[in-house]
Amino acid sequence: MTERMRGRPDGCDGALCAEYDTALLDLDGVVYAGGVAVPYAVEALTAARAGGMHLAYVTNNAARTPQAVAAQLTGFGLPTGAGDVITSAQAVARLIAEQVPPGSRVLAVGGEGLRVALRERGLEPVGSADDGPAAVVQGYDAGIDWGQLAEAAYAVQRGVPWFASNTDLTIPRERGIAPGNGALVEVVRIAAGGAPQVAGKPQPPMHRETVLRTGARRPLVIGDRLDTDIEGAFNGGVDALLVLTGVTTPADLLLAPPPHRPAYVDADLRGLLVAQPAVVPDGDGFRCGGLRAVVRGDRLDVEGDGAPLDGLRALCAAAWTAAGDGVFAGDAVKALRTLGM
Repeated sequence: MTERMRGRPDGCDGALCAEYDTALLDLDGVVYAGGVAVPYAVEALTAARAGGMHLAYVTNNAARTPQAVAAQLTGFGLPTGAGDVITSAQAVARLIAEQVPPGSRVLAVGGEGLRVALRERGLEPVGSADDGPAAVVQGYDAGIDWGQLAEAAYAVQRGVPWFASNTDLTIPRERGIAPGNGALVEVVRIAAGGAPQVAGKPQPPMHRETVLRTGARRPLVIGDRLDTDIEGAFNGGVDALLVLTGVTTPADLLLAPPPHRPAYVDADLRGLLVAQPAVVPDGDGFRCGGLRAVVRGDRLDVEGDGAPLDGLRALCAAAWTAAGDGVFAGDAVKALRTLGM
């Protein structure tokens, strides 16, 4: 899908990494999947940084501390400081601290990253609904058990304000797609009712936390999820690059409503190192490179010869224009098969 991206440039002239000063990178499904680096991620990010782009890593995963995430990235060959990592735990800790008295106890259901972020805001993590918490917060951690979820449910039932670092239903792992924090939040909701205040992408607190910590002037959000990364960029009024290395499929992209439509799409992070090709009107359709897409009745068609990704870009323009502010309701299966997607 990326034959046009041969080699690694010395700089970023004409590429996305020259147009934007800071890359706000999601981690799971973009840079790594579990403990394994995504193909081409390290090489592409190294080249983007060499071209002058600041790399910041923005993750909805609240389990680990920024120091731990930075150490993992450094181990992949991406030298990273803790200050370059922004987590939903930091965003939700700030949100809680703005609403409860200093030094308050907070029932924390999550990993060490969540507890560290709470302490940095002067809050005291506790483990039981009987500890007198002023708030209850949930963040992803692979070790969460039934007892912890039950404590959260008890606190919410008693009227304790409820927060969540994020509500991603799934998380990419080495072996496939696994339940995320949003699935665990649903467990508590089923038992206790109500809904938490959410800090992570796509909600505004995460964008605010990111801008405060990075000082980005012209950021580019890079992610693999339409409902968190791309919608978060939409809510923050900034451009986004979707990479197809995580959970989003080409079919998902064609069906995206306006808040889920990225400015750019590429197969992987090598898309940072090139100028994205233009998508232009062509008669009753849209052309990108050698491929043209058009809506005919209730289906999308693609014709011509060129890179499959260019065809996908043209198909997106055709589908999104036909749908307007809605979602394309026609059949795109044949067109995607023609592109081998």
